[in-house]
Amino acid sequence: MTNRSSVRQQVMKSPKKSRFKALTKKLKKGGAKNPKALAAHIGRNKYGKKRMAEMAAKGRKKGKA
Repeated sequence: MTNRSSVRQQVMKSPKKSRFKALTKKLKKGGAKNPKALAAHIGRNKYGKKRMAEMAAKGRKKGKA
């Protein structure tokens, strides 16, 4: 199982646009049952509700283009 600090270090090394994807991949490898939900929870704790919502909206917008 991976610990929180090693996950954070791996995510910070990855490019900004794929941080969420990189984190979910790492969490899935670590055995998380729902890695996307866990990544969202970690993001909300780190950035706060408002900033996480802004980033999610930006990601959805970028995905459509």
